Amino acid sequence: FDRRRRRPPSDLLAMRRDHDAALVRAASAAVAFLALSLFFARAQAQLAGALRLTFASATLRGPPQLRSVAGGLRASPSGVVEAATLEPLEVPKGFKPPTPQPLSVTRNDLVPALLGAGIALALRFASSVFVVGWRPGFVGSAEESLKEGRYALQFGPVAFRDGSDSLDGKLRRPAQPLVLYEYEASPFCRKVREAICMLDLSVELRPCPGARAGFSGELARRTGRRTVPFLVDPAQEVEMFESDDIINYLFDTYGPGRDAVPIALREPIAMITCSYAALARGMAGKSREVGARLENEARKPLELWGYEASPFVRIVREKLCGLCLPHLLVPCSRGSANRDEMVKRTGRFQVPYLRDPNTGVEMFEAPEILDYLQSVYTTS
Repeated sequence: FDRRRRRPPSDLLAMRRDHDAALVRAASAAVAFLALSLFFARAQAQLAGALRLTFASATLRGPPQLRSVAGGLRASPSGVVEAATLEPLEVPKGFKPPTPQPLSVTRNDLVPALLGAGIALALRFASSVFVVGWRPGFVGSAEESLKEGRYALQFGPVAFRDGSDSLDGKLRRPAQPLVLYEYEASPFCRKVREAICMLDLSVELRPCPGARAGFSGELARRTGRRTVPFLVDPAQEVEMFESDDIINYLFDTYGPGRDAVPIALREPIAMITCSYAALARGMAGKSREVGARLENEARKPLELWGYEASPFVRIVREKLCGLCLPHLLVPCSRGSANRDEMVKRTGRFQVPYLRDPNTGVEMFEAPEILDYLQSVYTTS
C-alpha cells in the first residue's frame, strides 16, 4: 500500500461494504455451524438416552421364565428354568448339512441383511477383525499348511499365514470359560464382544434381549439388576457390570494391559459408532422372537465359531439372541489360534460354523444355519 497515494472515497466505501459483507457471511456460517452442532448433539444425547433406557434397564421387571414339567411347560413365578424333563429335539426331516461355499452369498433374500451388517462393520472401523499383536506372514503353500492343521490363505502364487500374540502363546487363557450376559443390539455389549474377539477368548453368551427377556431373569436373581453387559469369570471369582470396566479387566487379565485398549473401544467413539451400527441393522436382536420355544434358555449351549466383525456371523448371532439360545462363542478373528483348531477338526476354515449338542448337528453356511435354527427352536 502506497501511503503517498490517497484512494478515492468511492473505493474506500466499496472496500468497507465488501468487508462488512464478509463479516456478515462469516457470522452467518458460524451461527449455522453452531446450530447444526447443537442439533446433532441433542439428537445424539436423545439417542444415547433411549438406548441406555432400553439396553440397561435395572428396574423393569421382565417376563417370568418357564419351567419344564411333565405334560408341558408353564410359567414359573420364581423365574427358575428346569431342564430335567426337557424333551429331546429332533433334526428336521430330510435335513442334510449344506456343502460349504466360502465367501459366497447363496441366497438373494439375505442380501439386505448382509449389506446392513457390512455397513455396521464399516461404522465400527472393522474393529475386532484382528487379534492383538496381529501381523502378516508367508508360507510356501496354503494347501500344505492346511494339511498340517494350520490355517493359511492362498492368493495366486502367494500364501499368507497370520501371526499374533495368541498364536505366539503370549496371551493368558482363562482356566474356565467366561460367561457374558448380553444382547446383540446393545452398543455396550457389542464393544465387549469385540474386545473378547481381539483377545481370542471363548465365552458363553447368555442372551438377554432388551435387558428384559431371555436370561435377564437369571441375571436379576443373581445381581438384583437387569443391566447388561455383565461378565462372570469363574476362575478368578470376578463378576462385574460396566462395559469399560469389563474391557479394562479383560485386557489387564488376559491381554497386554488396559493401555493397549484400542481407540475404537474407547468413549465417545465406541458409544456413537456402536449405536449407529445397531441402527444400521434395525436393532436386530433387541427382543425375543415371536414363536421362540419357551424352553430355549434351558437347552445346552450351542457352539458358534466366528467373530464379531463378520457380516455372515452377525446374522446368525442375531438369530441366536432373538431365540434366547445360550451359545459358546469361539472367536476366529485374523490371528486367532482357533482358526488352526477348526482346520484340524474340519479340514477347512469358514465361518459361521455351528455345533449343536442338543441334536448333534454340525454345519457351515449362514442361510442354512438360520433355517435350521428356525425349524428346531421355534414353534412355527
